[in-house]
Amino acid sequence: MIIFPAIDIRGGKCVRLFKGDFEKETVFSDSPAEMARKWEDEGAEFLHLVDLDGARAGSPQNFETVKKIVAAITIPVELGGGIRTMKDADEALAVGVRRVILGSVAVRDPELVREACEKYGDRVVVGIDARDGIVAVDGWGVSGDIDAVTLARKMKGAGVKTVIYTDISRDGTLSGVNVEATKSLAEESGLMVVASGGVSSIDDIKALKKVESSGIEGVICGKSIYTGSLSLHDALEIARQ
Repeated sequence: MIIFPAIDIRGGKCVRLFKGDFEKETVFSDSPAEMARKWEDEGAEFLHLVDLDGARAGSPQNFETVKKIVAAITIPVELGGGIRTMKDADEALAVGVRRVILGSVAVRDPELVREACEKYGDRVVVGIDARDGIVAVDGWGVSGDIDAVTLARKMKGAGVKTVIYTDISRDGTLSGVNVEATKSLAEESGLMVVASGGVSSIDDIKALKKVESSGIEGVICGKSIYTGSLSLHDALEIARQ
């Protein structure tokens, strides 16, 4: 199971939002590249990057910051936030991103996802962000009018192998990851699923590890490792067992 430290980028800084609310932001570092080096030094094997400005604007806004991160570390990164065209995906992968995350476009233009999968294979993953099981798009501000399981099944049909499932109601809250919903999505879709949202302690990592065989590829850790409620070292130890 992979532990993905999260680096959310807004205005070139490393921040965290509470439940995706742009008005409830905490800045953790003025240098996302330095933060990336910190997580690599602590043993991380893969980083999860989100261009929050891109998610809101509908197109990537922080490629320069992403380039600095990629240049600063040796481990792979995945990038989401505003990647909604093949050109966006091409450019992200060209700057050294290992895999791109397609979010809102998966709801609005599934054929683009199919095209991206045909071109890049498993370097394309889909982000499914849901509130009470219903997918949200455009930086989580708009309902996608489709439930998470239905979307996941459509994405499997388009060639997707892995999805990132975020429970928006828990994101940034340290209230605990939604293990049951994550496990259910993996089982009902037949896809590998990365859990996201609400991770607060080592108990969340242990709970996900127990259901790893359901199709859990990994878990994204954000606020928990920034505030110290979860030790990245301890999380990695459990994940590698």
